[in-house]
Amino acid sequence: MNFTKSKNTYNLLLRFGGMILLLSFLVRLTLLIMSWPDAGMGFLSFFRVFGTGLLYDLGVAVFFCIPYALYLVVVPAKWNKSIVNRVVTFTFFFITTLILMFSFFAEFTFWGEFESRFNFIAVDYLIYTYEVVNNINESYPLPILISIMLAVTALLTWYFARKGWFRAAFEGETSWLKRLTVLACLVVIAAGFSLGVPNTMAEKGKNRYQDELAKAGIYSFFSAFKNNELSYDHFYRLIDNHTAFDVMRRQLGDSLTTFDGREYSIRRNINDTGAAIRPNVILVTIESLSAEFLNSFGSTAGLTPVLDSLAKENILFTNMYATGTRTVRGMEALTLAVPPTPGSSIVRRPGNENLSTVGAIFREQGYATGFFYGGDGFFDNMNKFFGSNGYNITDKGRNMLVDDDIAVSRNTIPDSLINFRNAWGICDEDLYNSVIRDADARHQSGKPFFDFVMTTSNHRPFTYPEGKIDIPSGQGREGAVKYTDYAIGQFLEKAKTKPWFKNTVIIFVADHCASSAGKNEINIAKYHIPAIICNLPGAGALSIDKMCSQIDLFPTLFCFMNWDYSSNLYGQNVLDPRFHERIMLGTYQKLAYMEKDNLVILGPQQTVETYRYNKTSNEQIPVPADSSIVTKAIANYQTAYYLFKSGGLKL
Repeated sequence: MNFTKSKNTYNLLLRFGGMILLLSFLVRLTLLIMSWPDAGMGFLSFFRVFGTGLLYDLGVAVFFCIPYALYLVVVPAKWNKSIVNRVVTFTFFFITTLILMFSFFAEFTFWGEFESRFNFIAVDYLIYTYEVVNNINESYPLPILISIMLAVTALLTWYFARKGWFRAAFEGETSWLKRLTVLACLVVIAAGFSLGVPNTMAEKGKNRYQDELAKAGIYSFFSAFKNNELSYDHFYRLIDNHTAFDVMRRQLGDSLTTFDGREYSIRRNINDTGAAIRPNVILVTIESLSAEFLNSFGSTAGLTPVLDSLAKENILFTNMYATGTRTVRGMEALTLAVPPTPGSSIVRRPGNENLSTVGAIFREQGYATGFFYGGDGFFDNMNKFFGSNGYNITDKGRNMLVDDDIAVSRNTIPDSLINFRNAWGICDEDLYNSVIRDADARHQSGKPFFDFVMTTSNHRPFTYPEGKIDIPSGQGREGAVKYTDYAIGQFLEKAKTKPWFKNTVIIFVADHCASSAGKNEINIAKYHIPAIICNLPGAGALSIDKMCSQIDLFPTLFCFMNWDYSSNLYGQNVLDPRFHERIMLGTYQKLAYMEKDNLVILGPQQTVETYRYNKTSNEQIPVPADSSIVTKAIANYQTAYYLFKSGGLKL
């Protein structure tokens, strides 16, 4: 069959597929130019990136061509020249091309944020269109960009019409049997791509930028959609469950710990000999606050004078690392103190109610627990997670049924108390004022309280109330960081005037860093976060230099407060002499475990990579595997996944 013959029905479809390949090539080339310093391209890597990319682009072209090929089989040949066929064909071409234009634009914005092709984050974002569309609208000149996309689409449609390729389709004489054959071939090829060309095939290089450039955005998107939750048992290296839990009990044991004796369990009792104190506790989880922003960690920008002052006067963790790259990962670590199992955060998974959270430990000690968020808690399943785990909810969201269908109270911050908001929610000052009002009410009731507060101001589009700091709103990350610090100062000044302040511990910790991108797929330095415990009764300035994780924050605090409690947490008291410095972090697929400078990365298809990490140069040097550390890495992730899936993390 000659597809380029003037009266071949598939002349248009072939040209359309060629257009997809050309546009995809231009997108890949542009992204390469944008990332040239980090991509480290050589002669062979150039051909690998563009050769692999062409394969994925062919897959995308085939998938896009199938709907029209099906249409050509269904529509009788005698309708070829009809007005209906002309309208349908032009409409299909225009809409499909517009979708391509939108996806290519989205790729540039996504790359600018994550330096990656579409992954499961893009799938998540598609669900939350309200927040995401508003965020894009406030970050970019959306009307202008939409106009450009429409203009380019119209220009391409005109060009195809001028070349006579539409007319060839309308005058096509291809028989129905040949049309059916073409459709069958496309379906077979598509099935081959779906079953035999995984997105991970591009991840064979030593430079993650090259790997990402070799992918195709649309292909990556649907791959992420299909593989949003990964089964640890199916995709990762396993050891015997009995051995895994035995390893974990040895790792988690210390002088205060007694395990409950069950074989597949880490549940234990912590028995402290000191006199317990029960101050109020406010946990402020700060959006995207990398350690590198603070002068305390080497910055010279002077963006965080308040936090730097607090770091000098209180308990500072100088070597703490986040478990992931998204807010829900930080929430998972700070509420459940578990390693980041593959796929979505537990905050977003079904079956995450009535878990043995940090909040449950506070409630056992007689505390009221609350969750405060400046945006819509429907986003990322926050309200559902916190509500079904015993927290009272306060947010600024829409009255969605999924939010209201919670067995605890939910308070919406009224518009009359809001001075500024953007796509992600109200400004930090307004959120802190809500926390203070609630603390006033709790204090009047005489019941201690634990609040989990999630801020949003240090998030794109980086807008905040004007006149607060010397950087205009919306100018970039530095202004958002400085405003975030300013709002913390205002919060503390107001809190100090309250009768409950003297007996209130306030913790400031990041949910994750501002960026996780680097030459390596897991860039350890991009997980380094600050954590400061302020106003702890009886405590002075202290710098904790041990390498530790977000999951260790509350077990360490409970030790400071001399609590006896039942624990199902993977976190440990970092001050215990038996504590072995280790961190756990990852992407949605790769899982990292590091002990001192020994780094183990677990991946799908049972892969295990081992490195020596040089903190000074941020280099990961491949080394032979240390079997004992690999076993610890597997034990942490395997048991955490097992406990969640089997209900072992339930109360």
